[in-house]
Amino acid sequence: MSFSEWDQRCMNLALEEARRAADRGEVPVGAVLARGEVVLAHGGNAQIELHDATAHAEIRVLREAGVRDNNYRLPGTTLYATLEPCTMCCGALVHARVERLVFATREPRAGAVLSTGAALDNPALNHRVEWSEGLYETQSADLLRQFFQQRRGDQAEGS
Repeated sequence: MSFSEWDQRCMNLALEEARRAADRGEVPVGAVLARGEVVLAHGGNAQIELHDATAHAEIRVLREAGVRDNNYRLPGTTLYATLEPCTMCCGALVHARVERLVFATREPRAGAVLSTGAALDNPALNHRVEWSEGLYETQSADLLRQFFQQRRGDQAEGS
């Protein structure tokens, strides 16, 4: 799969958001929602900060864009995520009528696009989200690996 220069710019922004999330002690996941070559929203994970299990980066950008568009449906949009979305986020993509998903790296424990299921490929759903993976896969995976290595190291020191 080849990715456009715009795809690369958006995923770079998502990676910046993931780094910001890590700086706040959140799991480093970032997301960007764009329509055409206009960024509608961008953000990172904030479950800890907001005390909200649903404050995944993907959900946060869908909410922000929905408010900006004054509509929960976001047709013609592409969501860029640094990590394969979970079941909740896949469901939100379908309900929001997102056209396309681009994610960087797989999430073997909770990813619902490929890793634990095929949530976006279910023929019973009333909307199909086109998806592709692998844009800046190494950078995203490295960021996650470093975050969890540091977290485990900090926990070991505190024992």
